[in-house]
Amino acid sequence: MIRFTLNGAPVEVQDGESRTLLEFLRNVRCMKGTKEACGTGHCGACSVLVDGKLTRSCVMMLRRVDGKTVETIENASNDAMLPVIQRSFLDVGAVQCGFCTPGLLVQTHDLLNRKPNPSDAEIRESLAGNLCRCTGYEKIMDAVRLAAERKAAHMTDRKSGS
Repeated sequence: MIRFTLNGAPVEVQDGESRTLLEFLRNVRCMKGTKEACGTGHCGACSVLVDGKLTRSCVMMLRRVDGKTVETIENASNDAMLPVIQRSFLDVGAVQCGFCTPGLLVQTHDLLNRKPNPSDAEIRESLAGNLCRCTGYEKIMDAVRLAAERKAAHMTDRKSGS
C-alpha cells in the first residue's frame, strides 16, 4: 500500500509498484495539467513538487512518494502564489500553445520559494530544464520577474496588515 498526500488530500494506492507518478496523476486521477512529453525527465512538462522539491514525475516511480506530499498545478486553488504566477504569465503573454506552461508555473513557484528576488541569471538557470517551442523565453523571463514583484508586494502588504 502506498500512502501520500496529493494537493492536500490523503491518497492510498494498492497497485502503484510499476507505474510512474505521472501515469498515476494523468491516468488514474485524471489530472491533465501535469503533461507527458519526453518521458525522460528532460523537458519539464511533468514538473511537480514532492515534499516541496521540484521533481520530474515522468521518471519518479509512484512507490517513491510513499509518506510524502505531492503538489501539482491543480493545487492552484489551495496555494496563494500559483494564481499570482499564472496571472503574471497571462499578463505578459508568456503562454502560447500552453503545453509547457504548467511545468513552467510549478518551476517558477519553486524558484520564487527558494529565491524571492531572483536575478536574470538565476531565472535562466532555474528554467533551463523546461523546454518551450513557442515563446522564445523572453516573455517567460518577463513573467517570472513580474511574479517575483507581485509576490514581494503581496508579502509587504501582509506585513503591513493591508
